[in-house]
Amino acid sequence: QVQLVESGGGLVQPGGSLRLSCVASGFTFSSYLLRWVRQAPGKGLEWVSDIDSSGDTTYYADSVKGRFTISRDNAKNTLYLQMNSLKSEDTGLYYCTGAGSWGQGTRVIVSS
Repeated sequence: QVQLVESGGGLVQPGGSLRLSCVASGFTFSSYLLRWVRQAPGKGLEWVSDIDSSGDTTYYADSVKGRFTISRDNAKNTLYLQMNSLKSEDTGLYYCTGAGSWGQGTRVIVSS
């Protein structure tokens, strides 16, 4: 079955960086657009970024544009989200989605 497993979250100070990973299995990874979505504490889901199947085209929410970079390694079935210049408002649970499935999420806390 389709599985998406995120990792890389943690506690980081404002201005710091984290790289999230999402390892996928159970589907043809290189055929699917993939997405990062986040949920801040007490708030709804917020779309963060998309990447097309080849990795050539990316899209970002205005709130993260210029700070976050989405990428993928189709040989490793892995999706990434490089997050720089983190702000407190980036705190939340980060999910990768694709092929109709969601991972369990990885928690990011930006706090001094």
